[in-house]
Amino acid sequence: MKERNKTLDAGLRGLDCVGKLLLILIMAFPFFWMISTAFKTLAETLAFPPTMLPESLQWVNFTDVFKTISVGVYLRNSIIVCVFVVILQYFIIVPAAYSLSKYEFRAKPAFFALVMLGQMIPMQITFLPVYFMFSKMGMMDTYSALILPFISNPFGIFLLRQYFMQVPGEVIEAARLDNASDIKIMFKIMMPMAKSALITLGLLSFISNWNNYFWPLIMTSQEARRTLPIGIALLKDADNLQRWNLIMAGNLLLVLPMLGLYIVASKKIRNAFVYSGIK
Repeated sequence: MKERNKTLDAGLRGLDCVGKLLLILIMAFPFFWMISTAFKTLAETLAFPPTMLPESLQWVNFTDVFKTISVGVYLRNSIIVCVFVVILQYFIIVPAAYSLSKYEFRAKPAFFALVMLGQMIPMQITFLPVYFMFSKMGMMDTYSALILPFISNPFGIFLLRQYFMQVPGEVIEAARLDNASDIKIMFKIMMPMAKSALITLGLLSFISNWNNYFWPLIMTSQEARRTLPIGIALLKDADNLQRWNLIMAGNLLLVLPMLGLYIVASKKIRNAFVYSGIK
């Protein structure tokens, strides 16, 4: 019986490994195909049956992308928008999470419910009134229209609140006995203890805004304010023939910075979603 159970366990482990391997292959194949196509010639991208690997690496595809669209302008706009969104988010979500975790007031449950409601409402429902509001204020084709709607992050408030609730009240009281203000408590005590969560929220927000296509598309009409995802999409309209090698080279340029950021901060991301007590 024991031998049979061991054989059964070994078989289940083998099936589990095979299932995980298939899942990894399914998820990784689109990235592999993007990288492979980015280095192919146009003829290779149109060949049937398709080839898995290019005959020779076509680095000229990347220089052609820079010649076809203004990559520098789009890249500058993406960096400006993403950096300012992350910075301004910290100024909003840190005080909000601190007040919802360490202050007691009558409307606290209502405010927290509003935060959760903001998390559940998709952007597609609210974009039309926000669009009309910015249009009436004459803020179309500006950085403000791309930044201000995203400086509040309900998920960030919720996650930081959970971290701040782990900080014992005695620590806060001791700081107040030393005449520390709430701002000093937030910056000197709360934020260092939630460093993993702050890094993770900043990274997720940066990636989300970096890949945002819909909002910059409807809020801008001039190249001077459009972001990199829109610029990459314009590669499809550059001529009548779909040059998939250039399109994939552009997508690779779009993905690589985010992939690098994730590799650098992957440990912080994992730690942010694991319960950690105060040491």
